[in-house]
Amino acid sequence: MDTLVLLMHGLATALQPMSLVYASIGVVLGTAVGVLPGIGPALTVALLLPVTYKLDPAGSLIMFAGIYYGGMYGGSTTSILLNTPGESASIVTALEGNKMARAGRGGPALATAAIGSFIAGLVATLALAFLAPWVVKIAIGFGPADYFALMVLSFVTVSAAFGSSALMGLTSLFVGLALGLVGIDLQTGQARLSFGVPDLLDGIEVTTLAVALFAIGETLSVAGAGARGDETIEPVRGSVWMTKRDWVRSWGPWLRGTLIGFPIGAMPAGGAEIGTFLSYATERKLTKHPEEFGNGAIEGVAGPEAANNASAAGTLVPLLTLGLPTSATAAIMLAGFQQFGLQPGPLLFATSPQLVWGLIASLLVANLMLLILNLPLVGLWVRLLAIPRPWLYAGILTFSTLGTIGANPSPVELGMLLAFGLLGYGLRRFGYPIAPVVIGLILGPLAEQQLRRALSISQGDLTVLVQSPLAIALYLVAAAAILVPIAVRLSGRGKVLEALASDED
Repeated sequence: MDTLVLLMHGLATALQPMSLVYASIGVVLGTAVGVLPGIGPALTVALLLPVTYKLDPAGSLIMFAGIYYGGMYGGSTTSILLNTPGESASIVTALEGNKMARAGRGGPALATAAIGSFIAGLVATLALAFLAPWVVKIAIGFGPADYFALMVLSFVTVSAAFGSSALMGLTSLFVGLALGLVGIDLQTGQARLSFGVPDLLDGIEVTTLAVALFAIGETLSVAGAGARGDETIEPVRGSVWMTKRDWVRSWGPWLRGTLIGFPIGAMPAGGAEIGTFLSYATERKLTKHPEEFGNGAIEGVAGPEAANNASAAGTLVPLLTLGLPTSATAAIMLAGFQQFGLQPGPLLFATSPQLVWGLIASLLVANLMLLILNLPLVGLWVRLLAIPRPWLYAGILTFSTLGTIGANPSPVELGMLLAFGLLGYGLRRFGYPIAPVVIGLILGPLAEQQLRRALSISQGDLTVLVQSPLAIALYLVAAAAILVPIAVRLSGRGKVLEALASDED
């Protein structure tokens, strides 16, 4: 009952005129960047971090959440019409969605994606609202050793979730941890790794690093990739509305995709990609029309798209309750919280309940906005695909530079933007993940603080780190976080590959 009351208070905040403006800006921007291949919600939120520095914290975070939801939906448009996923989580949608578009059924494919995203987002957001208080009650009892164990869990899951191998994820993470050491040690007052540069005494700005790695690095990577061949956009022929038969075949996959996507999104090292693969494999196994899979089965679009959006809400469970990001966009949103002096975790629900519940309620509003905007404006989103890439990335480069200068007008900050941009390009060039660097910079100092606090209480006794049953449980979860996603990925992708191979036979 308390949750319903808090959610009603949150809706009162989310329905305020300025909150609605921020939410609408977020969903429009999110859908636009989701449609554009290579421009994801993480990059967009990173670009907006310096711009929103002096704005209202609640409004900015509502806008970031709208971008996240919109980006998850927008990726389906390019998957269906262009066979090029705008987001990695939309890869599976392209398998059946593009076949439907080629057969002249692009409209129903886009419709089932939009409605499935709405239903999954609605159910998953309500699950987030009712699940979060229970997680908070558990987390309030954390001591310093427990918080350090949670940070270890964060580091392990980041390494496992991002990149093609845990070793590459760990390498990126340690780069971020090293950057987190720069600045004045809060306990001893000694300068660390500042090299006599006064601008570095306050540490490295998370916003500068995020903008450089995601925006500058991506721009340099695209420029270094050279020219691409022409891409064929499948036109939307006929009506975008679904037939009665399409509705009958879609409602089951929508619900199953939601049930699969939400818990996987909430898991450390879960990720939306795993949920979409498992949803596709499930629909392929349960379908009454196996002959259509590989040729444009609507279930193969409905299920994965529902799982995709449900996982977005699931990702916010560990982020808001524990301060644990499980995706690149969640990592940048964590930086957004810290930009306003807020630390996600159980205390956030006590110190800033209006902000937290306003953010959760705004997801319901943003979800409805996405449904209203996306179907009528399909033609507009398709036209965005005609923007020349040089113009697009030149704009990103200019916007990111001006945003950083506006937030912190310093030659040193501009130099770091360039240096970290080159670092981002190098990481992409050799296949290293980007998100662990940002997470290392954010969580590294917090982990150090909790470790020192625990050792001070125990007078240097290291066994204090494993004396708490909660800490031991977190270490076990960290071990499982490495092994379980690997098994799930192999299982889910293996089923998809087996299904595709059987089609070719």
